[in-house]
Amino acid sequence: MHKSPRPADSTQAMRCYIILITMIRDRAGAQGNAVEVGDLTLALGGRAVLAGVSFTIAANEFVGVLGPNGAGKTTLMRALLGLLRPARGSIAILGAPVAFGNPAVGYMPQFRTAASGMRLRGWDFVAGAVAGHRWGLPLLGHADRAEVARVLALVDATALARRPLRDLSGGERQRLLLAQALLGRPKLLLLDEPLMSLDPHHQHAVVALVRDLQRELGIAVLFSAHELNPLLGALDRVLYLGGGHAALGAVDEVITGPVLSRLYGSEIDVIRLAGRIFVMSRGQAMERDHHGHADHEHV
Repeated sequence: MHKSPRPADSTQAMRCYIILITMIRDRAGAQGNAVEVGDLTLALGGRAVLAGVSFTIAANEFVGVLGPNGAGKTTLMRALLGLLRPARGSIAILGAPVAFGNPAVGYMPQFRTAASGMRLRGWDFVAGAVAGHRWGLPLLGHADRAEVARVLALVDATALARRPLRDLSGGERQRLLLAQALLGRPKLLLLDEPLMSLDPHHQHAVVALVRDLQRELGIAVLFSAHELNPLLGALDRVLYLGGGHAALGAVDEVITGPVLSRLYGSEIDVIRLAGRIFVMSRGQAMERDHHGHADHEHV
């Protein structure tokens, strides 16, 4: 004969059900947004680089961060990393207040010319970042060595592990930097102008690789760039910075004369020609050539 569950059993079952639903809800909420910025003002040397900016980046989204020199692309990256405290406003990363050293955030810095002359092998370059140190040769255990091998394979750089940095091309070094950024399985990837000083072929390869990884790993990517055109076709949305303000949306929604003119407070023309987009002010291109400005000051 069927017996009805005892009250204690029913209570326990209900408690387990509530815990399960809460876990599912919390996980869904945590994965909902990678970045939430509210009324954010960032200042350097007493000057507001960004003022009253608000936007949200969803998980699993590829967003290009665009704008001319001095617009605040690198400054924004530093704030998202917890390296720069906001003058006003709030930043949340993956549902939690921004914090320095968040293992859920991977960061790919600009590759400096000095590093290109190093005799350090590709493997050692990546392994030096396992414990959070960019430079150094730690003694790694089996798990850490497996992690280095994993990220090298992800970026198709296993063969580069045996070669010194000085013998690698710019595109190959960028793969190693990307491997470093993927250590620890981050959920948000911040890339600070990875196309700098690369030729068009290597630019295309880097963009395609990042896009494939973003989809494969199911992560959010903020890809800072000096020019929009190499990113066309890969972006979900674009975050355009200018005049201390920001506009976020699809390329066709943001990269328009009226929107950019509001950002800059002056007349901006957007020209579309042969599949490329040019942002012009008084007949001059707003996006300077990305080649040869590695030593310029970045904001």
